[in-house]
Amino acid sequence: MDPQYRSALADAVLLLHIGIILFNIFGLIAIPLGAWRGWRFVCVFWWRALHLAVLAVVAFQAVLQRVCFLTIWQANLLQPASEPAVPAPLIAGWVNRLIYWPLPLWAFAVLYIAVCLYALLLWWLVPPRLPRRKSF
Repeated sequence: MDPQYRSALADAVLLLHIGIILFNIFGLIAIPLGAWRGWRFVCVFWWRALHLAVLAVVAFQAVLQRVCFLTIWQANLLQPASEPAVPAPLIAGWVNRLIYWPLPLWAFAVLYIAVCLYALLLWWLVPPRLPRRKSF
């Protein structure tokens, strides 16, 4: 595969990863703030279920001491087995240092389990609402 194509795919995986991280952080902040401010969208069932499911997948991977599959995909795209490591562009390097912390996997497991438990607590404190069925 062409190295430029691999690099573009790796950048796309990194952007997806950043989007998921931002989605998770946004939900953890917006749900309690939205409950306090009366924002209806924080009780939308599908949004809350997706948020909790993504956090649960992340926590489950960490408990199994697995690196996130997006991290693996990006690394595989950036460094094929037959080629030497290439330094990341400046901005991509900054983003990588921001989201890839040099911690042991057990530390991530503790962090992600705590965040998932917080999301479960929010589910209980600010319960989502199922959509109403319209009657004829």
